[in-house]
Amino acid sequence: MSRIAYVNGRYVPHAQACVHIEDRGYQFADGVYEVCEVWSGKIVDERRHLDRLDRSLGELSIASPMSRAALGFVLREVIRRNRVRDGLVYLQVTRGVAKRDHYFPADGTPPALVVTARAADPRAAEKVADAGVGVITVPENRWDRVDIKTVGLLPNVLAKQKARERGAREAWFVDGDGMVTEGGSTNAWIVTKDGKLVTRPADHGILRGITRQVVLDLAAREGLSVEERAFSVAEALEAKEAFITAASSLVMPVVRIDGRAVGNGHPGSIARNLREKFHEISELEEI
Repeated sequence: MSRIAYVNGRYVPHAQACVHIEDRGYQFADGVYEVCEVWSGKIVDERRHLDRLDRSLGELSIASPMSRAALGFVLREVIRRNRVRDGLVYLQVTRGVAKRDHYFPADGTPPALVVTARAADPRAAEKVADAGVGVITVPENRWDRVDIKTVGLLPNVLAKQKARERGAREAWFVDGDGMVTEGGSTNAWIVTKDGKLVTRPADHGILRGITRQVVLDLAAREGLSVEERAFSVAEALEAKEAFITAASSLVMPVVRIDGRAVGNGHPGSIARNLREKFHEISELEEI
């Protein structure tokens, strides 16, 4: 079955999906995006993701491409047409198509919307989680509004490629004070030796991860102590456990940082427990 994409009002074969050369997403990275997990035939945390989309659009003064109800319909239709039961649905909104100019285009220029979906094998993800992943550390070199989920991800791309070349799955950005901010596409966590979960506060220095928030809610339900504060690379290397969170990976145990083992070098019990129970507390919407 060929994949189907939604592009500016039309459902088209994925291989034929295209946007105009003067789309501002292509010209200026002038756009935002969201990714929702699809799990067992349900969209995970759709409301929270669309709330964040609205915030990102507002921060960049980009109009919403359609109503919340209409967008929800498009998401579901793309998922259905691609027969995705487990996987991801991706949506991207740009400021639209206009003559290339740094100034905003004329009022009334419609924003552009693209939605795609792809299936994933949950068994493969569990195999990765069972083994745990490695991360590397790289200097923080992004702009200071990473709380907006924009499509301007070149530093993230370069960092994650460097991680792959070094046999790791993720790169953690480290600020000038030696503190971890977040990963190239994930939020970063550690578990201290006395069992406290530590993750950086969701201010302008990190993305306000939806999966991160669900894990905070789950931790509260499970009676786990959480400290929202910065942590250093040195503290992470001395931690009992470490893990990363994102819609695309849920709770993923980290077992190596810059080639050095975290804890006993195997996925920790707290990360495994949070991963196992994640969907018990996330919001699940029917497709």
